[in-house]
Amino acid sequence: MKHTPVVSGIGMVPFAKPGASAPYYEMGAEAARQALADAGLDYGKVQQAYAGYVYGDSTCGQRALYPLGMTGIPVVNVNNNCATGSTALFLARQAVASGAADCVLALGFEQMQPGALGSYYHDRPTPFEPFDHVCDELVGQPDVPLAIRYFGGAGMAHMDRYGTRAETFAKIRAKASRHAARNPVALFRKEVTVEDVMDSPVLIGPLTRLMACPPTCGAAAAIVCSEAFAKTHGLDHQVRIVAQSMTTDTPNTFEARNMMQLVGCDMTRAAADKVYEAAGIGPEDVDVVELHDCFATNELLTYEALGLAPEGGGEKMVEDGDNTYGGRVVTNPSGGLLSKGHPLGATGLAQCAELVQQLRGQAGNRQVESARQALQHNLGLGGACVVTMYQAT
Repeated sequence: MKHTPVVSGIGMVPFAKPGASAPYYEMGAEAARQALADAGLDYGKVQQAYAGYVYGDSTCGQRALYPLGMTGIPVVNVNNNCATGSTALFLARQAVASGAADCVLALGFEQMQPGALGSYYHDRPTPFEPFDHVCDELVGQPDVPLAIRYFGGAGMAHMDRYGTRAETFAKIRAKASRHAARNPVALFRKEVTVEDVMDSPVLIGPLTRLMACPPTCGAAAAIVCSEAFAKTHGLDHQVRIVAQSMTTDTPNTFEARNMMQLVGCDMTRAAADKVYEAAGIGPEDVDVVELHDCFATNELLTYEALGLAPEGGGEKMVEDGDNTYGGRVVTNPSGGLLSKGHPLGATGLAQCAELVQQLRGQAGNRQVESARQALQHNLGLGGACVVTMYQAT
């Protein structure tokens, strides 16, 4: 018997620059406390917990959760690159939907260091070896940090195929800043113009520094429970997870010899197709989206992979203003990774928190009018992609 999962509680600590945050376990504990308080639930009612982080030793999840209570429940530590937070959510939702548990905590946190992402293990092969081989062939410039090469290269591939302009990516970044100005927990709340973005230092190809998300520390959490459990315990049950899919790479990631495939467009498309089919709705029915804009280039690619714009139509979506308030679908009302920040393990659950607030009508001056259907997209290279559809009851 399948049980309907609902998100009854959410929590998120304000994101901060590396060195300006509390330790990971304090951030994680605070986000979990907030989610429990939002749900009106005692930690003793939680039956399982999934804790996501990328940079940290094993059992960091226990370190973060033990201050809430040492109840003996299973605590599973999750690491799936930048899709870590939504992978924790996927596992929590799966446990509830299957009937394995009635009430589960999904937690994500990250304590990051300044600078570009890098590997901490230099005594063994990197999991990115097969990706690097293709990137070296298509993009070159091996001295440029990995993520910048990948997503800059994907932006260049889209420009080559469809004639997309660098200014279009700058418009996406400027939009993110306008949205973040309304979000009190975003890292960067200062509005920037297209000119500001274009004038910032070039990283590679069309990418400038302001088109890249910053390294960030933070934490977010969600209480996922069955609708029956929520009703029995008097919890909020107005936001359901109606469909969710997690995908990984297929041979085409490497065989296509195209940077857009290498950074996960196929994974996104496959996950989105499954979610639309399971939810019984299409992209045209979605009111608000939180998607993985680690770079402005990836936001545009994701418009098309999620079906929000036709293939090659991402630039027109931006030009028509269909990605913001007053347009067809508001994307990243939180400010997204570009402005809100990207603490890797927390991002997927921060996206969840934003969309739950939107569907509850609690998003303040960034509220999307009459939001009923919300779509979440969280991507990790290497690779994993989680797409989730929420619906207000």
